[in-house]
Amino acid sequence: MELDIGEVAARSGLAASALRYYEKRGLIESAGRNGLRRTYRPEVLDRLALVSCARAAGFTLAQIARFLVATPADTELRGYMAAKAMELDADIARLTRMRDSLRHAATCTHRPLVECPDFKQTFGDTRSEPALAGRGGGS
Repeated sequence: MELDIGEVAARSGLAASALRYYEKRGLIESAGRNGLRRTYRPEVLDRLALVSCARAAGFTLAQIARFLVATPADTELRGYMAAKAMELDADIARLTRMRDSLRHAATCTHRPLVECPDFKQTFGDTRSEPALAGRGGGS
């Protein structure tokens, strides 16, 4: 059963114009038309979820398009993917520290909150995290 562009837009949370743009960029493929409306196979929703996740992780549409057609022989792309995975690990560690600090601050009675030793310890010395060093993190 094919989905028309309006249904895909509603289910994915993307505008129909974004779907047309993604199709133009080669990120998704329409199954055809029902009258004047594009139709898509249900699997397009999984592809759109992947694209949205990759965009949220900082990938450009061009990088995502390249990734979607990559083969195991694409060593340059695989190297980039490994580096990006390390960058995401650093981001996750930073965000985890922030989440833990906010949870503590939500119940802490120290005045001011940011001077709480437990709060400050969460951030500690992060200079040993190489992915953050060049991105303004760790200090």
